[in-house]
Amino acid sequence: MSNETNIAGRLAKTFIDHPLTFILGLFILCLGFISLEFMPREENPQIKVSGGAVIVALPGARPSEIKKVIIEPLERKIREIKGVEHIYSFAKDSVAIVQVQYYIGEDKEVSNLKLYDQVMRNMDLLPKGAMQPIIKTMDIDTDIPIATIAFYANENKTSQTKLYNEISKIAYEVNKIKNVALVDLKGEKKEQYNVEVNSSKLSAYNLSLGQIAKQIKALSLTTPNINSDNHTNDLTILSIKNAIESKEDLENIIISYNFNTPIYLKDIAKISRSYDIQNKREAYVYKKDTKEKALEQSTLTISKLKGSNSVTINEEIFKYIDSIKPQLENKNIKFVITRDDGYTANNAVNSLVQNLLISIVIIAILLIFSLGFKEAMIVSVLVPMILSLTLFIGFMMDETINRITLFALIVSLGMLVDAAIIVIENIVRHKKEDTNNYDLKTISINATNEIGNATNIATIAIIMTFIPMFFVGGMMGQFMHPLPVFVPIALVVSLFVAYVFTPYLVKKFL
Repeated sequence: MSNETNIAGRLAKTFIDHPLTFILGLFILCLGFISLEFMPREENPQIKVSGGAVIVALPGARPSEIKKVIIEPLERKIREIKGVEHIYSFAKDSVAIVQVQYYIGEDKEVSNLKLYDQVMRNMDLLPKGAMQPIIKTMDIDTDIPIATIAFYANENKTSQTKLYNEISKIAYEVNKIKNVALVDLKGEKKEQYNVEVNSSKLSAYNLSLGQIAKQIKALSLTTPNINSDNHTNDLTILSIKNAIESKEDLENIIISYNFNTPIYLKDIAKISRSYDIQNKREAYVYKKDTKEKALEQSTLTISKLKGSNSVTINEEIFKYIDSIKPQLENKNIKFVITRDDGYTANNAVNSLVQNLLISIVIIAILLIFSLGFKEAMIVSVLVPMILSLTLFIGFMMDETINRITLFALIVSLGMLVDAAIIVIENIVRHKKEDTNNYDLKTISINATNEIGNATNIATIAIIMTFIPMFFVGGMMGQFMHPLPVFVPIALVVSLFVAYVFTPYLVKKFL
């Protein structure tokens, strides 16, 4: 046995007869199972995108004035913030909008705080009469839904406004589910009174839309209750009932007088109680088993908090939706799940596990013909251990299982068995060529020590090819982030497992 041992030889020597080596192997496999079960799963890696908008109102100001007295001073101060990449500004009548985009990868919370602090510290630059700035931050983490559900009226037996009211209640309950970030509705139809003015009658009575709006607004005000004490020390509550509570109330509003004759709203406009016709957004669901070409629907979109598991969140969401399905059917409301990222992510992980098992079997069959049956089985056992330890380290680093993580593991799969094959092949060669009658323990340690430095250098060279990916900027760098993380981890782990467990298993089974 050589007196000069490298890290491979020292690991082999330490663990080849250690009583806890077998326990360590089982422990690593358990860590992998725990990581696979509890590691958050999502379809795509979440990208750090920071930005926001500063909205400042200056009533009565023209766009040219807005640009000079609000936008330009704000832009100068916002450019002083470190990490700002682009600033986009809009000047409209009475309002200024300054949009800020940070470099991809900048911390969201820190960026939001810097923007708020910079605007608040420079309030003195705003002109007299300007209103308090509104700072609206961007949150891409909660803007991308992980689940969407389309609700529609069965055979159009339920109005769109009633559909919206029912879905709003569902949205409120779904938002209570743990790790649900944002619940939104698309294509909804909100209930309202619609006043469709006849332009020819408007001209005939010499009226303007402003007069109509003023009269309606004056009668639709809601006043708070007034408490008052009287002479007998009793509490008297005074209140004014809202004058508009039905379609008929709207129709009988007096807009003006024409030769002492009242002009009612119904004389110049058509009033209906329906949905918000000014909302031009529409959504339809198409079904194969119905004669109707399309059914109007409202889609409920749900997004999650960053780092949470889309699989468990979606399971909770759809479990709740299924529980209220009979109630919805009684109200002639049906639904269809149009997006389920949890299902996609879960299928991708399960598919990877199946493919890995198939790959291990293929590797074992190939190695049986080149090394032998026992040697092939030893290498096959080491692959799950390598993947288990890799996943656990990723779990500890707050990484998630997504399509890029799985891609990284698949890319590195062929390289993971290299170290184990090299070690066991060298041990078998030393055993055949042994002329000093060494025992298998000494042969295994010498063989592992012999290839240690060369294998380390070769693995480091492969790792170095992935290091530049850490410095890729922009959206692509954030999206591909798991690749330069998991591949180097997997390769380093493969060395450790090969040096520790290959000599141990060779001694046990050869």
